[in-house]
Amino acid sequence: MADLTDAAIDAALERGRIARQTEPRAMSARYDRKNGRIIVELTNGCTFAFPSIMAQGLERASDDELAAVEVLGAGYGLHWEALDTDLSVPGLLAGLFGTRAYMARRAGQATSPAKAAAARSNGAKGGRPRKQA
Repeated sequence: MADLTDAAIDAALERGRIARQTEPRAMSARYDRKNGRIIVELTNGCTFAFPSIMAQGLERASDDELAAVEVLGAGYGLHWEALDTDLSVPGLLAGLFGTRAYMARRAGQATSPAKAAAARSNGAKGGRPRKQA
Protein backbone atom coordinates (compact mmCIF):
# COMPACT_ATOMS: atom_id res chain seq x y z
CA MET A 1 0.00 0.00 0.00
CA ALA A 2 2.84 2.40 0.87
CA ASP A 3 4.49 1.71 -2.51
CA LEU A 4 1.24 2.63 -4.27
CA THR A 5 0.96 5.85 -2.25
CA ASP A 6 4.61 6.74 -2.93
CA ALA A 7 4.09 6.12 -6.65
CA ALA A 8 0.98 8.32 -6.68
CA ILE A 9 2.83 11.11 -4.86
CA ASP A 10 5.79 10.87 -7.24
CA ALA A 11 3.43 10.99 -10.25
CA ALA A 12 1.64 14.04 -8.84
CA LEU A 13 4.93 15.82 -8.20
CA GLU A 14 6.02 15.12 -11.78
CA ARG A 15 2.73 16.46 -13.17
CA GLY A 16 3.23 19.60 -11.09
CA ARG A 17 6.80 20.02 -12.36
CA ILE A 18 5.64 19.69 -15.97
CA ALA A 19 2.76 22.12 -15.38
CA ARG A 20 5.11 24.74 -13.91
CA GLN A 21 7.28 24.49 -17.03
CA THR A 22 4.54 24.44 -19.65
CA GLU A 23 1.39 26.20 -18.43
CA PRO A 24 1.17 29.93 -19.00
CA ARG A 25 1.43 31.82 -15.73
CA ALA A 26 1.92 35.50 -14.98
CA MET A 27 5.38 36.60 -14.00
CA SER A 28 4.36 40.26 -13.74
CA ALA A 29 1.46 42.55 -14.61
CA ARG A 30 1.08 46.29 -15.06
CA TYR A 31 -1.41 48.84 -16.36
CA ASP A 32 -0.56 50.81 -19.51
CA ARG A 33 -2.34 54.15 -18.94
CA LYS A 34 -1.71 55.44 -22.45
CA ASN A 35 -3.47 52.52 -24.15
CA GLY A 36 -5.86 51.50 -21.34
CA ARG A 37 -4.53 47.94 -21.31
CA ILE A 38 -3.41 45.45 -18.70
CA ILE A 39 -0.05 43.99 -19.79
CA VAL A 40 0.82 40.53 -18.45
CA GLU A 41 4.34 39.11 -18.84
CA LEU A 42 4.12 35.32 -18.82
CA THR A 43 6.68 32.88 -17.44
CA ASN A 44 7.06 31.30 -20.90
CA GLY A 45 8.41 34.58 -22.33
CA CYS A 46 5.19 35.67 -24.02
CA THR A 47 3.32 38.91 -23.33
CA PHE A 48 -0.47 39.17 -23.18
CA ALA A 49 -2.44 42.43 -23.17
CA PHE A 50 -6.15 43.18 -22.93
CA PRO A 51 -8.25 46.36 -22.67
CA SER A 52 -9.26 46.90 -19.06
CA ILE A 53 -12.82 47.85 -20.08
CA MET A 54 -13.37 44.27 -21.32
CA ALA A 55 -12.86 42.62 -17.94
CA GLN A 56 -15.56 42.21 -15.31
CA GLY A 57 -14.81 44.40 -12.31
CA LEU A 58 -12.43 46.68 -14.22
CA GLU A 59 -14.86 48.43 -16.59
CA ARG A 60 -15.29 51.59 -14.49
CA ALA A 61 -12.01 51.56 -12.55
CA SER A 62 -9.76 54.61 -12.40
CA ASP A 63 -6.21 54.57 -13.76
CA ASP A 64 -4.81 54.49 -10.22
CA GLU A 65 -7.02 51.54 -9.27
CA LEU A 66 -6.01 49.64 -12.39
CA ALA A 67 -2.33 50.32 -11.77
CA ALA A 68 -2.56 48.49 -8.42
CA VAL A 69 -2.65 45.06 -10.09
CA GLU A 70 -0.96 42.17 -8.27
CA VAL A 71 0.01 38.69 -9.45
CA LEU A 72 -1.48 35.98 -7.23
CA GLY A 73 0.29 32.89 -5.97
CA ALA A 74 2.11 30.92 -8.62
CA GLY A 75 0.97 33.32 -11.34
CA TYR A 76 -2.43 31.83 -12.08
CA GLY A 77 -4.36 34.97 -11.10
CA LEU A 78 -4.42 38.77 -11.15
CA HIS A 79 -5.83 40.72 -8.21
CA TRP A 80 -7.00 44.30 -7.59
CA GLU A 81 -7.46 44.79 -3.84
CA ALA A 82 -9.33 48.11 -3.97
CA LEU A 83 -11.72 46.74 -6.62
CA ASP A 84 -12.15 43.35 -4.91
CA THR A 85 -11.54 41.78 -8.33
CA ASP A 86 -9.65 38.63 -9.28
CA LEU A 87 -9.12 37.33 -12.80
CA SER A 88 -7.75 33.95 -13.86
CA VAL A 89 -4.70 34.10 -16.16
CA PRO A 90 -5.64 30.88 -17.99
CA GLY A 91 -9.19 32.23 -18.32
CA LEU A 92 -7.99 35.53 -19.76
CA LEU A 93 -5.80 33.69 -22.25
CA ALA A 94 -8.87 31.68 -23.29
CA GLY A 95 -10.82 34.92 -23.85
CA LEU A 96 -12.89 34.71 -20.67
CA PHE A 97 -13.09 38.18 -19.18
CA GLY A 98 -15.73 37.44 -16.52
CA THR A 99 -18.54 35.13 -15.51
CA ARG A 100 -20.76 33.38 -18.03
CA ALA A 101 -23.54 35.96 -17.49
CA TYR A 102 -21.08 38.85 -17.92
CA MET A 103 -19.70 37.37 -21.14
CA ALA A 104 -23.24 36.87 -22.50
CA ARG A 105 -24.04 40.54 -21.85
CA ARG A 106 -20.79 41.60 -23.56
CA ALA A 107 -21.62 39.48 -26.61
CA GLY A 108 -24.95 41.30 -27.00
CA GLN A 109 -23.13 44.65 -27.06
CA ALA A 110 -21.16 43.78 -30.20
CA THR A 111 -21.67 46.08 -33.16
CA SER A 112 -20.80 45.60 -36.80
CA PRO A 113 -21.81 47.10 -40.14
CA ALA A 114 -23.96 44.01 -40.79
CA LYS A 115 -25.75 44.38 -37.44
CA ALA A 116 -26.40 48.08 -38.10
CA ALA A 117 -27.75 47.33 -41.60
CA ALA A 118 -30.07 44.63 -40.23
CA ALA A 119 -31.38 47.04 -37.58
CA ARG A 120 -32.07 49.70 -40.24
CA SER A 121 -33.81 47.14 -42.46
CA ASN A 122 -35.97 45.88 -39.61
CA GLY A 123 -36.78 49.45 -38.60
CA ALA A 124 -37.97 50.25 -42.11
CA LYS A 125 -40.31 47.25 -41.90
CA GLY A 126 -41.81 48.41 -38.61
CA GLY A 127 -39.30 46.99 -36.13
CA ARG A 128 -38.02 43.62 -35.04
CA PRO A 129 -40.15 40.72 -36.28
CA ARG A 130 -42.26 39.02 -33.64
CA LYS A 131 -41.19 35.56 -32.54
CA GLN A 132 -43.32 32.76 -33.94
CA ALA A 133 -44.71 30.28 -31.40
